[in-house]
Amino acid sequence: MKEARPADRAARPRKKEDPAERSRIMRAVKARDTAPELAVRRIVHRLGFRFSLRRDDLPGKPDLALPKYRAAIFVHGCFWHGHRCRRGARTPKTNVAYWRRKIAGNRARDRRVRGALRGRGWRVLAIHECQLKNAGAVARRIVKFLKRGAAAPAPQ
Repeated sequence: MKEARPADRAARPRKKEDPAERSRIMRAVKARDTAPELAVRRIVHRLGFRFSLRRDDLPGKPDLALPKYRAAIFVHGCFWHGHRCRRGARTPKTNVAYWRRKIAGNRARDRRVRGALRGRGWRVLAIHECQLKNAGAVARRIVKFLKRGAAAPAPQ
């Protein structure tokens, strides 16, 4: 007979994590070439669009920049950018004040960067990692986003 699993994961006792181990795990989190970013790149490339990566002459160094369309695409991790999905809405059990400040700061920076890019005549699309579960929907969203800007000539 199988052992019954607790319905609520919070009901399980939690192993006390060593701060050095947590630090090692957090250092391993990549800032570029993440799996979600690579997935978006594959989608955009497969659609026939060409792009530049992390253009440092643009505010926020967009993950993908499409100058022909004056479009910037950011690929956001749900947790790090406070997305309103299940993964993004969870709060860490330790150092809660730090993480709330950190995620709020990331969201404020995202707003500033979007505003700065729009001020330069660029359009901005953010794709969150949870949305990549449906690659077809992401592809349609990207095509709609880019084609919408193709009608308007780029400002000189």
